[in-house]
Amino acid sequence: MAALVLSMAGGEAFSAVSSWDPLMERLMADGFEPAYVRSAFTRADLAFNPQIMVRKVNVLLATKLNTEKRGKPAEPKVLDRYLNPILLAGAYASLRENHSVLKRIESAYGVPGPIIIAVYLVETKLGRMTGDQKAFEVLANMALGGDFKLIKDHVMPKDLSPEMRGWAAKRARQKGNWAYQELAALLRYSMAIGADPTNIPGSVYGAIGLCQFMPSNALHYGRDGDGNGKVDLFSEEDALFSIGYFLKEHGWKPGLSVKDQRKVIYRYNHSMDYALTILKVAERLQKTDSFFGRG
Repeated sequence: MAALVLSMAGGEAFSAVSSWDPLMERLMADGFEPAYVRSAFTRADLAFNPQIMVRKVNVLLATKLNTEKRGKPAEPKVLDRYLNPILLAGAYASLRENHSVLKRIESAYGVPGPIIIAVYLVETKLGRMTGDQKAFEVLANMALGGDFKLIKDHVMPKDLSPEMRGWAAKRARQKGNWAYQELAALLRYSMAIGADPTNIPGSVYGAIGLCQFMPSNALHYGRDGDGNGKVDLFSEEDALFSIGYFLKEHGWKPGLSVKDQRKVIYRYNHSMDYALTILKVAERLQKTDSFFGRG
């Protein structure tokens, strides 16, 4: 088995007895053409970086350890940085510019324009911040990093009890399996739209597009809003339609109580702070729209 170069946070590299072969073989066993898989990994020119998975595991550990110490979590709150007047002005401009598209979305899915634009603003600053990672690289590293022995020396804190180290290994394995499924979905999505999967930008978790869908959600909830025959989440119209369809499929309908609206939005990004922020931004946009007579 070929040696694998692992890149460290400081740029230093070392060799490990491992390779991308198990990951490629798993993809091939799941039906991907061998030539396609090998070509993708060759083009990506990957060097395994344990820190990609370690960062996730360390956050999970810190949350678990701090929760055990503090007990009751903090009350959710609106993220005030998204109520910045400049951001809200940009969001209102987007609401106006996409007026006809948003009316079509509301007609199809029942989700009002201010909610759609609020999600668009918070997720990617209206498409300006779609991630500075490569989704393929992030997901491949996380999938391989599910093997705890490849990352265990970098997990913090160092003095974990055997019980907590076992918990960390279990969570890494779960995250690795999740990342593998998302990597496979990224390949399927890329084939569907004729894109090179190794060049698609993404977040630190591998979310893609103007609406920041994970690849599996791109396959399931992505919609062709502009009618060109493919779902391109870097197309504004497709992304906005996809946001609307996702919310509708998770229970949004006209007349929902605020409590139920929060529950639906929570499904988009599992944070109650996020849900409260989306509703507050949407409220501000609706008030501005009503003030200028658009209603």
